[in-house]
Amino acid sequence: MTIEEFPEGTKTADDAAAAVGCDVAQIVKSIVMRVGDETVVVLTSGANRVDEATLASEFGVEQGSVRSANPGEVKEATGWSIGGVPPTCHATDCPVLADPTFESFDRIWAAAGTPEAVFRLTPEDLQTLSAPRFVDVFE
Repeated sequence: MTIEEFPEGTKTADDAAAAVGCDVAQIVKSIVMRVGDETVVVLTSGANRVDEATLASEFGVEQGSVRSANPGEVKEATGWSIGGVPPTCHATDCPVLADPTFESFDRIWAAAGTPEAVFRLTPEDLQTLSAPRFVDVFE
């Protein structure tokens, strides 16, 4: 896999899609969530948002116990800072969920450790690298 760097940044899904020339739905957003006492990485399409109620149901917790992880929690769980969290190579063995939308594309792009870097992969690569559960917990 080749890492592509964009000095102007790829901080948002729209920025990343414009930089690589793809549909925003082909961008993998690594959203780190706290679900009860657990940290979960949710790989969502750039076109979608995490549905916290559905995520809570998936893990059998109250909706009020689901929130976005703060920057410190993101760094501790993944080893990466917000804006550059890749879908793999996390510091801890936290659960990873992935958006089934990715399975409809030949190619997708994900963060490669910094807000300026992305790499291209296939949904099959994503499965191999991240071993996510493909679960629809998205709006």
